[in-house]
Amino acid sequence: MKIALCIKQVPDTTDIKWTENNTIQREGVESIINPYDIYATELALSIKSEINDVHITVFTMGPLQAEGMLRKVLALGCDDAVLISDKKFAGSDTYATGLTLSRAIRTVLPDFDLIICGQFAVDGDTAQTGPNIANFLDIPQVTYVKNFEKIENNKLFLTRELEDGLEFVSVDFPALVCVLQRDIDPHRATIRGIMNASKKQIKRCSISDICLSVEKAGIKGSPTYVSKAFRNVSSHNAEKFKLRKEDSVKLLMDKLNDLGVLNDV
Repeated sequence: MKIALCIKQVPDTTDIKWTENNTIQREGVESIINPYDIYATELALSIKSEINDVHITVFTMGPLQAEGMLRKVLALGCDDAVLISDKKFAGSDTYATGLTLSRAIRTVLPDFDLIICGQFAVDGDTAQTGPNIANFLDIPQVTYVKNFEKIENNKLFLTRELEDGLEFVSVDFPALVCVLQRDIDPHRATIRGIMNASKKQIKRCSISDICLSVEKAGIKGSPTYVSKAFRNVSSHNAEKFKLRKEDSVKLLMDKLNDLGVLNDV
């Protein structure tokens, strides 16, 4: 069984920097693995631990510094890694990112059985990239996955978490799943895993390697555009009073009266 695991690096800071095109600046910014992708990795590893002959190839799209993140995931027990990196990918929205990842998967791992993604990315929170990959590859998808149950008769059985409860579903291979946070403690890399990961060669793919035209990549291939990016700053001024209950009621009524809130009551 061949699994394509898609992960993403996100800024490890609340002070996000923006480019002139209002996209997030990623080069030169300290990054971490997207938290939801940690649980996607755990799902891939849990399948590998229960099923014989499972091979996990990790894919990420980003600058060259993402190689360090890939090695961390390799140290956990994944088998191979692919870094999709080209300056022409800069500024990609979720549509262009989904197309790029789907082309890379089709190029490097054409006979995949399963693609696993995190449900959200904390730097965008759109939940669109995974479904876009499935759409471009024309395969079924299951979103909001909480747990892996079993594989039987070429079907993957899963538990989904919805607003009104849990749903048990199955999907035929090949397929894509998007994973929520799971009720588990993530794996920790062993010394041997770290040593093995440091020796592995990470495959790099440019735009030409995946046969993608410049017009369909990066900002040029992105139908959505961020017109303005800003951080919301609260301007509320708070006052603190230590009063008896009866005095508190009078003070509140006086404040509301000063604001004109009680005029129409």
